[in-house]
Amino acid sequence: MNTTTSHRLPWDVLLIGGASGVGKTSVSYALARHFGVGITEVDDLHIVLECLTTPEQQPLLHYWQTNPDAGNLSAEGIMELHISVCRVLAPAINAVMENHIETHMPIVLEGDYLIPEMLLSTATIPATGQPGAAERTKIERAKGIFLFEPDETQILRNFAAREPDEGDQTGRARVSWLLGQWLQDECQRYDIAALPCRPWDTLPARIQEAIA
Repeated sequence: MNTTTSHRLPWDVLLIGGASGVGKTSVSYALARHFGVGITEVDDLHIVLECLTTPEQQPLLHYWQTNPDAGNLSAEGIMELHISVCRVLAPAINAVMENHIETHMPIVLEGDYLIPEMLLSTATIPATGQPGAAERTKIERAKGIFLFEPDETQILRNFAAREPDEGDQTGRARVSWLLGQWLQDECQRYDIAALPCRPWDTLPARIQEAIA
């Protein structure tokens, strides 16, 4: 484990986001070990909040379990639903971020449910998803990196290698590719780093350089 201590890090929270299948989990754990800090998978927060709420309280969190026709959504529709769920989770994620910043206990947060606007100084994002100038100030002591894969067929290959028994995942790969494009646009809008996940062997070093 790296001997880096918390007071030497330029951040208390490091978000590593990106669509499913681009390799964020592997590199996130490697970085957490390198920096000697904890790591939390944001997908676990989604599971906790889903268990603690009802479909009436949080219909978006329960959408896939309560809508039998959910599988008929287009790839664009699934992506938009995913972004909406991210925004529902934003207050909980922001609370975790604030706690680690206040206590100076650095942590890596990684997962599909992270989006660039979570690095803004306000936890409340307008329903339009278009924060105004006053809401664009970034949270101090928090940094974020969003990974993307520009080749849709590579995402499909990643899924096949990771989950060989799941059958054809062309539709899922399409959703991930679309989300990656959206994340790149959002990162550009908020001046947040977006990195291609390949080449794999240089990814940890490229992330460290981007957040230095």
